[in-house]
Amino acid sequence: MSRPTHPDDKKTARQFSIMFALLVLLALFLLFMAIMVYRTVELPTNPNAAAATAARIAPVGAVYAGNTGRAAMQAAAEAASKAAASQVAYGGTTDGKEIYDHLCSACHASGVAGAPTTGDKAKWAPRIAEGIDTLVKHAIDGYHGPDGNFMPPKGGNPALTDEQVTNAVHWLVDQAK
Repeated sequence: MSRPTHPDDKKTARQFSIMFALLVLLALFLLFMAIMVYRTVELPTNPNAAAATAARIAPVGAVYAGNTGRAAMQAAAEAASKAAASQVAYGGTTDGKEIYDHLCSACHASGVAGAPTTGDKAKWAPRIAEGIDTLVKHAIDGYHGPDGNFMPPKGGNPALTDEQVTNAVHWLVDQAK
């Protein structure tokens, strides 16, 4: 048994329908305005995005075969050596005193880890007697002495070239003569 609809209920339903329709129209209007603004505003772009994507998806390795592979390997080796040369310590200077001042003085000025102090003829004499080539080898490769002395390879700075280490050793030896 259904009851007849009361006039107030009809009025409330009509008002609700009108309000709902107005809200739908407002939402459509706002959506339309958002689309228009989105089309007219230029989005910021990253100029390096393409390069970054290419670097991310680049293969990790490569296969080198035949003469083409040999040429590619040579080019890669040259690029690696240029990159390594740009990483040489102390601007690539080969001045032994400058290298000593930057690195070697930390141990050789005070005798840390049994290092012979700069200019101490008594401590340097037995080492110099072994020959300059032995001193250079110990400075480049590192050295653990029988009395607990310790010299880290390249003074602890792997960015030094062998020439830089050799010049620093020669400078130190000259101070003890």
